[in-house]
Amino acid sequence: MTPNHIDLETISEEELLKTSIKDLPLVLEGTWLESCVKELYAQIDAKGLVFHPECYLADEWLTPEGEVAIGIPFYLAHPALIRLERRMMLEAEGEGHLWCMQLLRHEAGHAFSYAYDLHKKKEWKKVFGSPKKEYSGSYKFKPYSKSYVHHLDGFYAQYHPDEDFVETFAVWLTPGIDWRAKYQGWKALEKLEYVDSLFSGLKGQMPLKPKGKKLWQQQNLTMTLEKYYKKKHQQGQENFPDFHDDQLEKIFTPLTDEEWWAFSKERIKDKGMITAEALIRTHFKNILNSVDRCTGERKYIISDLLRKIALRVKERHMIVAGDKTVALMQLSVYIASITMNYMHTGLLKKNKT
Repeated sequence: MTPNHIDLETISEEELLKTSIKDLPLVLEGTWLESCVKELYAQIDAKGLVFHPECYLADEWLTPEGEVAIGIPFYLAHPALIRLERRMMLEAEGEGHLWCMQLLRHEAGHAFSYAYDLHKKKEWKKVFGSPKKEYSGSYKFKPYSKSYVHHLDGFYAQYHPDEDFVETFAVWLTPGIDWRAKYQGWKALEKLEYVDSLFSGLKGQMPLKPKGKKLWQQQNLTMTLEKYYKKKHQQGQENFPDFHDDQLEKIFTPLTDEEWWAFSKERIKDKGMITAEALIRTHFKNILNSVDRCTGERKYIISDLLRKIALRVKERHMIVAGDKTVALMQLSVYIASITMNYMHTGLLKKNKT
């Protein structure tokens, strides 16, 4: 099937997964994303700034280091791909106007930093810290810290000095927020005042670097959607090495490929049979809310963990062989225990036994 003949509304999922990402008939123009980008530019204009970071379809949300263009995930450009992303990853990051605008403002902060070399300024480093600090795979945050603004879920401003700046920028750029009143008495207010002063001096000023490379563009991605999701699943597992497996095997029953094939046929006849993935999907919000109430952890962290476990049980062909209520309770206890470990160590890990 050639790119010109791909109908995303009628193509089967099997055929879609075999399709190269570059062959998907996608454009940003004319979609709901274009209106979001225009809204971002209007918010920038309202601040008296003249730089509009170019936006393009990429493999994920990103502003490549040193570049000034914003990559938006290609799957957001069509409803069929949003549905596929949601099914494969349990959610489509940036779906919906509110979430999309939050991420656009965040990425715009990176683009402005690179376009004007803001992160190289002495005062910037004094306020936010060294941009040369190494990014780590995880970070430990303080939920009640008043030194950082709240924009994206997960207290992302606490991750790295660069993220602290762009999250502060995003709050400052958001229309309708009285950030001086909202952050009155917070250390974060000093950062917002600095950002306000910094960009007041950039009004009408063209950037040092107005254009940049569009890395990982959708039209250059030769991998199929099937390989794309396999890679995303593997990346998730690398963040959480197979320490999940032994505990999950105490809750669910893994099947071989042959057993899985037989189970899939039998499940059609017996509606009482259920996969571990289906159990998690069905009770996702209930688990999320109960663990949140129990631990006090942000839902972003718990949700991310649940998604990764759902992907793991799917790959292992795990089923609920016993009582579903018992399995659900055991899973919730496990999620709560490693979430508590995260709160104390900054790492999602099991207790030593």
